[in-house]
Amino acid sequence: MKPDPLPSPCIQLCKIDAQTQLCLGCARRLDEIAGWGQASEDFKRLVWAQLPARRKQLGLPPLTLSREAAP
Repeated sequence: MKPDPLPSPCIQLCKIDAQTQLCLGCARRLDEIAGWGQASEDFKRLVWAQLPARRKQLGLPPLTLSREAAP
């Protein structure tokens, strides 16, 4: 049985930080946001793994996956 796809980290708060070029809602880059729907699960795991450090850099609280399986 194939596992469920990783969810998008989008929290519907979309604003790009001018200095870091990261979204202040989900901490992704524009190219990651634009390509999320077509991205491989490996790519999505890589992005999810980078989010804690990015969110810390932006002074944002941690995000968690909305499903039981971790990336």
